[in-house]
Amino acid sequence: MKDNLKIILGSKSPRRRELLTQMGYKFSTEPIEIDEAVASYENVRDYVRQIAARKGRIISQKHPDDLVICADTIVALGETIFEKPKDQEDARRMIKALAGRSHDVFTAVFLKLEEQEKTFIVRTRVEIDSMTDDEIEAYVSTDEPYDKAGAYAIQGQFGKYIKGIRGDYYNVMGLPICRLHREIEKFFGE
Repeated sequence: MKDNLKIILGSKSPRRRELLTQMGYKFSTEPIEIDEAVASYENVRDYVRQIAARKGRIISQKHPDDLVICADTIVALGETIFEKPKDQEDARRMIKALAGRSHDVFTAVFLKLEEQEKTFIVRTRVEIDSMTDDEIEAYVSTDEPYDKAGAYAIQGQFGKYIKGIRGDYYNVMGLPICRLHREIEKFFGE
């Protein structure tokens, strides 16, 4: 990678910042808020891809000579999409729907450097143990669910309800670091 290259992470997520730091990259962040409504989409992969690309293209217009990284993560139960909960009732609804079942977590990552542009999607299958109403109520009464897709943090208190995962753990946190590392290497022919 070029020594003078600037990396811009288009995200306000503390978890994405933590993971990119863990990868050993020096970067700056540019939080971005967009309307995440997607007028039409073919499936959940298309939905999450559109949002990540929209964020990334906005940031890259401001930073055309820098490597821009943007991501979006969603939880999907079949074709039902769970983004971040709006309030406690929404979080409760999501956790009740996910408890005792398996679901998918999709993260779309958008990369752009000058004329090179790529969006890739990583899927992780997550199985959540059964939960009592009291356990659900106790969890949604914490601060943890409210800035996370699907209303849970695999790396937080909710981890005790994760029965298993198939795929990239870091993807569930919001950034599939192994795949991201490989894609960045490809950008630079390494």
